[in-house]
Amino acid sequence: MLAYSLPATAVVSFTQTGWLTYLPLIYAFGIIPLIDQLSGVRHHNLTPAQQQSVNSGSLYDLIIYLAVPVQWGMLLWFLWIMKTETLSTSDMIGRITAMGLLCGVLGINVAHELGHRTKSYERFMAKLLLAGSLYMHFFIEHNKGHHRNVGTSEDPATARRNEWLYVYWMRTIINSYRSAWRIQLKELSRGKRSFFSYRNEMLRMTVIQAVVVGSVLVIFGQHALWCFLGSALMGILLLETVNYIEHYGLYRTRVNEHRYEDVEPEHSWNADYVWGRLVLFELTRHSDHHWEPSKHYQLLDSMKGASQLPAGYPAMMVLSLLPPAWFRVMNRRLPK
Repeated sequence: MLAYSLPATAVVSFTQTGWLTYLPLIYAFGIIPLIDQLSGVRHHNLTPAQQQSVNSGSLYDLIIYLAVPVQWGMLLWFLWIMKTETLSTSDMIGRITAMGLLCGVLGINVAHELGHRTKSYERFMAKLLLAGSLYMHFFIEHNKGHHRNVGTSEDPATARRNEWLYVYWMRTIINSYRSAWRIQLKELSRGKRSFFSYRNEMLRMTVIQAVVVGSVLVIFGQHALWCFLGSALMGILLLETVNYIEHYGLYRTRVNEHRYEDVEPEHSWNADYVWGRLVLFELTRHSDHHWEPSKHYQLLDSMKGASQLPAGYPAMMVLSLLPPAWFRVMNRRLPK
């Protein structure tokens, strides 16, 4: 349940003023990295008996399903606050960053987990969460593009060696959207279906997101809409920053003109710092996720041979904002 410590700090942000409106930001990028460093790395994996135990009941599924009502409840509360309360500029920015963190951690991150599952209602929940951050195309590009092309120049989400984060943001956001459309159009062509077919999921997602934006404008007003767009953008940038550190500078070798080598544990950056792992639903055990994408978060293992970061994901996200420092720390860890 530690993943819900972040929404708890957002409750404080939404009900207080002054520096407390920035508590989620302080918690995510100050307190969590500190706890991670103090508690250290833990590579321990579950035994087969423990795996069977945590996978046999519904507890871990219920924990992640809870993200849907919590995220949408917090979003509606946030919009109501922005409509009804008169806030200073500083307090408004603090609350936007709080909502933005929720969009990234509870919204897109949990959607990533649910989007890999096979049950239709779980995949629906993934899309519902992505709609709250206006990033629904991620569902298509990540599952059908990134996991196939990771570690290659064909993958928009694989950061190039010596690529600045800010350049990466522009490249990956634009090219991931274009990639999702290419995947969708290819599927329509293969099935000999019209662009306006119900099977055009990208078109459906565009309409859904337009409805979300229009509804926010009509119900909560223009000011709340701008605040919503700001929080959604922050959630998107958080996601893409995580993508940046997950595969930075790690390339797969081309075997022949038709294929690359298989994805191996060394093609993803991992971090086994406990607190960050739990808050991010074990996202930081990323090599095992690429090894078996449908594997539920509570079962992910620390894999031998996986590339390891010198600190947890939150700390590395802060470091990535300073490209020269990032390169100094990371480039010497890259394969020669």
